[in-house]
This record gives sequence, structure tokens and C-alpha cells, in this order.
Amino acid sequence: MSKLKGLLLSEGLHGMISQVEGLAKALDLEYFHEKIELNSFWNFIPPNLTPISKFVFKNQPDRDFDIIISCGRKSVIPSIYFKKNSKKKIINIHIQNPKISLDNFDFVVAPDHDGLQGSNVYTSKGAIHYLTIEEINESRNYLENKIEKNKDVVSLILGGPTKYYDYTDENMINIFSKINKNLINKDLQLIVIPSNRTPKKTINLAKEYFQNNCVVIENIDKKAYLSSLALSKYIVVTCDSSSMISEAALTGKPIYVAMITSTKNDKRFKKFRHLFEKLNITRNLDEEFEIWNYEKLDETNRIASEIKKKIS
Repeated sequence: MSKLKGLLLSEGLHGMISQVEGLAKALDLEYFHEKIELNSFWNFIPPNLTPISKFVFKNQPDRDFDIIISCGRKSVIPSIYFKKNSKKKIINIHIQNPKISLDNFDFVVAPDHDGLQGSNVYTSKGAIHYLTIEEINESRNYLENKIEKNKDVVSLILGGPTKYYDYTDENMINIFSKINKNLINKDLQLIVIPSNRTPKKTINLAKEYFQNNCVVIENIDKKAYLSSLALSKYIVVTCDSSSMISEAALTGKPIYVAMITSTKNDKRFKKFRHLFEKLNITRNLDEEFEIWNYEKLDETNRIASEIKKKIS
């Protein structure tokens, strides 16, 4: 029996790609991506005030599909349009709060901290994502020759500036100094992993601050990211990225959240972090490094199995 075909719609950001691709893999789809581009005016209009029309966006997929998985504000209208205007029955799944009637979708997957409710809504603890334990373990050797064999590893996973959090040198040095205390006290070595939002100046600052006791990955490198998760005894993730904190939770390893003072009300992020603290997954970077156990979090496969039952 041939696989169902999936059309993945997103704005092209790592967190969104991770979510749509992760769900597509878990549903065992043969899939392809479309990075959504809205026509200029509609970039500024919320979905609930936007017509379900082709003139809103530029994309026109030229391949067959059975299921649409969309994520992010820009993909809301294209998902509804492609479903309504298909010559066959299409199932559409939206990830995150679409800020429009939920009846436009067969399924909506939203993180618990969004507080979204509905008969077709599946809530996840944190963000669903595209990582698997198998992939992480298979990538272990990628960075192994760059580290000292007799030292335990801590990985720092960097996000990037948002409207809530500034990546000023002062904020970054505050994080680096807390990690450095643990490097010295516990004789650890550090791997620094950037994301596509990480400023180049932050990467350079890390190289300058830690110097020789550190492996700094300077470019976006998924294998290096996976390898760092496999090699780490401790994982530190900046507070701005709920998606990368959720990805790290798949490992079952201690996760420390590196806090940055918010520039505006970040109540959704706080709610997410409170949940992960309550689940004993994360602690604050202010605390001393130690080992603890929690149940590995694999929300992607849990939700995919529920959706599969409905589809079949």
C-alpha cells in the first residue's frame, strides 16, 4: 500500500519546520515542503480578517497531496484554501493556535500553554518536533573526535533575539559566567550549538569568552546539534526557544534553562517553563548541575497515533 502524501506549509523557521516535519514523519507520510509567501499587504492582516482566496499568497504546489500540515500564522489561509479547492478529500492539520475558527481544520495541534480547547484540538506538552532518539544516537560520533575523552560534556543550545528577549552582550555574558562556574567546578567541557536565529556576534562572543575549553559550532549544522544531544551529560537551552527545550526533553537528560530578562510580558513562555519544571524536566541555570531522572517526552508520536486512529 502506497503512503499518503503530505504537503507541509510553514514560514521556514526552524521551530515550524521541526513541528510539521516531525508530525509528517510520525504519520508515515511521503511529504514535501512549501515555504509560504504572502503577497505584501496580507503580511500585516490577521487570518480572521483575511479572505480565503488565492490572491493572498504566492504559492501554488504542483505535486499531489492527501494531507496538509501547516504551522504559523502565514500558513493558515493557504491550508484552508488548498483543502477547499481540491478535487479530492483533503485532511488538513494546523499546528499552533490558528487565531481563526477551528472548524476550518480537521485537526489542530496546540501546546498546552496556548490554552486552546475544541473537539478537534490535541494538546501537547511543549512543542512537537522532528527529532527521534534513533537519529540522535546515530549522530553521536559526529563531534566525538572534537572533545576530550575523559571529560563530561555540557551543551549550550542557543536561540536568538525575539520581541521578548534581547541577546545583548551583557545578557549573554551573564549566561556564559553561570555555565563557566560549572565547567570549572565539575571539570566539564562545553559544546555551543547555534540556531538560525543566533546572531554572529553571539557566536563570536562565546568563542572569545570560553576560548580553549569549548567547541563552538559556527554554522547551522543539524548533525552537530544531534551529536551534542547524544554526547551531553547536561543540556542548557536559552529561554526564548520552547521548541528546542521540547526537543532536548526527548533525551531524558538534565535540562537547564538559561534565563534572559524579558522586555515585555512573556506569560505564555512562563506557562510553558512552569509546566516543564512541574514535570521535573527543567531547572533554572542558577542551580548547581546535578543528575536527575524524568520520563522522556515524545509528544509527537503520542499525538500522531491519536490522529492515525481518526484518519483510519
